[in-house]
Amino acid sequence: MQSGLIIKALSGFYYVEDHGYIYQCRARGKFRKDDQKPLVGDYCEFTIENETDGYVRKLLPRRNVLIRPPICNVDQALLVFSAKEPDINTLLLDRFLVLIEHLDIEPIICISKMDLVSQSYIQAEMTAYEKAGYRVYYVSARENQGIEDIKHLFKDKVTVITGQSGVGKSSLLNALDIHLNIDTNEISKALGRGKHTTRHVELLKMYGGYVADTPGFSSLELEMEPIDIAHSFHDFKELSQTCKFRGCLHDSEPHCSVKEAVDLGNISKERYEHYLMFLKESKLLKEKKYG
Repeated sequence: MQSGLIIKALSGFYYVEDHGYIYQCRARGKFRKDDQKPLVGDYCEFTIENETDGYVRKLLPRRNVLIRPPICNVDQALLVFSAKEPDINTLLLDRFLVLIEHLDIEPIICISKMDLVSQSYIQAEMTAYEKAGYRVYYVSARENQGIEDIKHLFKDKVTVITGQSGVGKSSLLNALDIHLNIDTNEISKALGRGKHTTRHVELLKMYGGYVADTPGFSSLELEMEPIDIAHSFHDFKELSQTCKFRGCLHDSEPHCSVKEAVDLGNISKERYEHYLMFLKESKLLKEKKYG
């Protein structure tokens, strides 16, 4: 058997790359019996029937899995949020960060459409995130601003490009590689959001790595334990080592290092308020699930 990487799934076929060749494969019936489905990003063992076709026989262990969009073994996520049209939404950004960090995927923040705003204004908005240790890049696909600065990020990585709809993810990919010519739609000003233009997940070779253009998250519900919410704010997790109580949720507990850091201005009050909202949501979901 040969080993390869599933780079595209479409209409029941899995396109497996091995040493520069791509084979169109079907999955054997045993996957359905085992309640298992191959995903883009899966490393697999497969057999070939001829020069172009074959069968996926076995999936190798996964490091992580995103359910919506369906992709696995992701190294990092480029979270694209626009500076304008739509305006940057830090509550939604924090929600994405929690979901990504919970899966042990490294998030990188990319602010698009920088040609529409003052750079100093947006950089001031992002200060709290840079202070928390996140990498933040500022780009404009239209003006080709900052595009060169992000190309090095993709080397030897599987990167998911995702974020709020209408922020210019496909335009960014087209600016990175003019040969892609990915379909884009102008944002609907009436709705304040973009139309989904990406309909399937595919890994694209780019700058020594793979980039996934995805339809975006169809669900942003925080289906995780409250303590996982706390750990998914990585700067909170580091501080929690000095909280008085083990398993501190940084809410009503006394002698909490995170709350002290908020009071001292070392953690953004806005991010902390977002955290409390997510914590409450997680508790409510847990109550709903278990009664």
